[in-house]
Amino acid sequence: MNLNISHLRAAYLAGSLKPSQLVRQLAEKIHAEDSHHVWIYSISLEEMLIYACQLEAMDPASLPLYGIPFAIKDNIDLAGYPTTAACPDFAYTAGQHATVVKKLIAAGAIPVGKTNLDQFATGLVGVRSPYGACKNSIDPAYISGGSSSGSAVAVALGMASFSLGTDTAGSGRVPAAFNNLVGIKPTCGLLSTHGVVPACRSLDCVSIFARTTEDAQTVLQVAQGEDSQDAYSRPLPIDAPRQFPTQFRFGVPRPDQLNFFGNPETPALFTQATQALQAIGGQKVEVDFSVFLNTARLLYEGAIVAERYAAIQPFIESNAEAMHPVTRKIIQGASKFSAADAYRTLYQLKANQAQAKPYWAEVDLMVTPTAGTIYTIQEVEQDPIQTNSNLGYYTNFMNLLDLSAIAIPAGFQQNGLPFGITLCAPAFHDQALANLAQRLGR
Repeated sequence: MNLNISHLRAAYLAGSLKPSQLVRQLAEKIHAEDSHHVWIYSISLEEMLIYACQLEAMDPASLPLYGIPFAIKDNIDLAGYPTTAACPDFAYTAGQHATVVKKLIAAGAIPVGKTNLDQFATGLVGVRSPYGACKNSIDPAYISGGSSSGSAVAVALGMASFSLGTDTAGSGRVPAAFNNLVGIKPTCGLLSTHGVVPACRSLDCVSIFARTTEDAQTVLQVAQGEDSQDAYSRPLPIDAPRQFPTQFRFGVPRPDQLNFFGNPETPALFTQATQALQAIGGQKVEVDFSVFLNTARLLYEGAIVAERYAAIQPFIESNAEAMHPVTRKIIQGASKFSAADAYRTLYQLKANQAQAKPYWAEVDLMVTPTAGTIYTIQEVEQDPIQTNSNLGYYTNFMNLLDLSAIAIPAGFQQNGLPFGITLCAPAFHDQALANLAQRLGR
């Protein structure tokens, strides 16, 4: 079933498909055995039909997402449904939609379910959940990536046209790479986080998964916008760049700073991806990646991890045993930091931000692997901390440095598993990055 937004929209406009027909087809797939552990809650056919029948009284041309099915990471509120953040004892029933969910439904999109995640959005692996390790859509022996695991797999397995995730350290990009999807990690504040269970509130953003950049971009246009209920929300500047120059410069880490963690195939795939950028007018510039790597380490090795503790402090102090053991270990570890430690970390971050700023005078964007390699579920279970840390090598710094990013597919390994790259640039380059990804045919 082709769930691309443009395809469904054409069918609705031609009268060859109705939303009620689509949700009936989807319900069969969604409500079948969940062998990949995608869902925490799936919406019943009867409830999906309520949305569908309301739409059928309207003109399909009147709404940009008319009849488009979407999935929601279960740390984002959908009114009337539990929000669990993958922790049953934490769960509450949402009284209203998160701002982004409300916008998407108002634009005609139909929610189909709440998806599995690494508990409290802490992890890049997709296995830290009492609802089961979410399995890769291509080879279920491998991880899906996290924390937005179920959101990515739902789209990859054809159960939604797009999905919402969140991204603090890479959770909207790593699952995209591992499931051959496009993942937009927007500028922090561009999409409201009101109604989202925070991981690190000052760094969180709502992310978008789709099969194509065109679809992800369509969703971004609907979902973005300043929100008075979110203190971290920011409006899109009028002069935000929409395109990079025809001849552009892209930075890549020096060869000695690239890390593929022993994977013999992904270095060649990354080289091919940079060659594709050169073929459409890009000039490759090797840059010293040190400040980005040093910033990445601040996210978990410094006092910034205490923000995760602050997000769920009453719960972890009263009910820590209800948490996944790896998640508990990471978040409880933050209690060792003092307020003075937090300020020292913030001083270091400010220095790193100043050190990174001149890079953007030398290049228009940066290009990295989204992740250097992928692991089996068994490999992650055997070494949960180090494997997760390896996956954040190219992702953990981006929100700390206030960058916009898009993760896109970039080929396959011989075993059929996908590889992806990430294009990133300063804040509010979201449209320009998406347009460049489309120039690459993504």
